[in-house]
Amino acid sequence: MTVFWYGVIASLLAGMATGFGALPAFFFKKVSRNFLNTALGASAGVMLAATSFSLIVPGIENGDLLWPGRGVYVVVFGILSGALVLDLIDKWLPHEHFIKGPEGPSSNLKRIWLFVIAITIHNFPEGMAVGVGFGSGNISNGISLAIGIGIQNMPEGLAVALPLLGLGYSRWKAFFIAASTGLVEPVGGILGAGAVTVFHPVLPFALAFAAGAMLFVISDEIIPETHSKGKSRQATYGVMIGFVIMMALDNLLG
Repeated sequence: MTVFWYGVIASLLAGMATGFGALPAFFFKKVSRNFLNTALGASAGVMLAATSFSLIVPGIENGDLLWPGRGVYVVVFGILSGALVLDLIDKWLPHEHFIKGPEGPSSNLKRIWLFVIAITIHNFPEGMAVGVGFGSGNISNGISLAIGIGIQNMPEGLAVALPLLGLGYSRWKAFFIAASTGLVEPVGGILGAGAVTVFHPVLPFALAFAAGAMLFVISDEIIPETHSKGKSRQATYGVMIGFVIMMALDNLLG
């Protein structure tokens, strides 16, 4: 139960980083599009490295311990399952991106709630990944995941708050909404940590499922958002920098 609560608390702190990233909204109404693209690209790089080194590799290792020689097959199935579930959620839930516009079925919901739903779709698998990381019993792996996801949540918080200011929301309301979108992560953390703590053999699949969900978000949501205006070079370097930072963090803490 100790590692379970570590996972819950860590996923909460990672989610709260979204609010920390939204703090500049109190001082600026807008920032350079290039800066935001670079920051979001870096968050994609962090997620990509976290997926590779903190989810997929441990998933294969744990799978081989439980079913020698078959860990990779469990992880392949888990990755595809996570991507499929996120794909279905993306299609079933109406939501809207600040750049790409509306997705999913048509809805009469206000745009702000469509934005919130979009960020929630992003954040849930991230919280689940932190929870699973701690639930595995590997504290250092869980810590590196939590720190990495916290880092990548900060530009997302800014990306939520600034457009809300442009829509006429007050600074406090824009900050509150941006910070609130990160609070879905502890829910994912509870489910992820609880599942692998209670039923340990599900760990390899759970790690891979979280990896697949995060890979889907990276490829389908974050990178297209940063490339949508045709200026992709800064975002590309952002991805590389974020990947290197998370890779180093994972190895230093591991």
